[in-house]
Amino acid sequence: MTQPVDAFKTALDFTLKWEAGVGNAKDLAGVVNRGISQRSYDSYRQRKGKPLQSVLKISEEEVENLYYEDYWLASKADLMCLPLAVVHFDTAVNFSVRGSIKFLQEVLGGLVVDGKFGSQTAAALQKQNTLETAKRYCQERRNYRFQRVKENPTQQQFLKGWLRRDDDLIEFISRLGDETAVLDVGNKEE
Repeated sequence: MTQPVDAFKTALDFTLKWEAGVGNAKDLAGVVNRGISQRSYDSYRQRKGKPLQSVLKISEEEVENLYYEDYWLASKADLMCLPLAVVHFDTAVNFSVRGSIKFLQEVLGGLVVDGKFGSQTAAALQKQNTLETAKRYCQERRNYRFQRVKENPTQQQFLKGWLRRDDDLIEFISRLGDETAVLDVGNKEE
């Protein structure tokens, strides 16, 4: 890992502020608790050799471990400056890891948008691992949300909350500043 665990905790604290409880029954993800779907929780418990149970019974330790392994590390947020890592992690939670990498590739520009973090994505990230990239990323999220509602009007009921979250995210990362000193960006084995 290239960032101390507190970078993850900073991102997790932001995300859990918005993923505080049980999700809305009309959410396309189905049953969700603390932002974790039943399907994600089942996969996590199977990997750990534990019997399946309702995501409504997830422990705080499981929440933190699942987010760290399945979202923080899987999305490569540990390779990013703190503001960008927070945005990318929160996006992985909201849109899936593959979805977050697609957002990142769009924002970095000049890449095949395939949701796979390869050497070209790593090289582009190394050149644009900044607060400004994080801010552009937030704007892409906002643009996508409007498009999503246009394509599926049943999601209109969530738009105001989604935009409040995005506004809060932009404000939060702006306060963090442009912490771009990240060790080993792009030097990690793929």
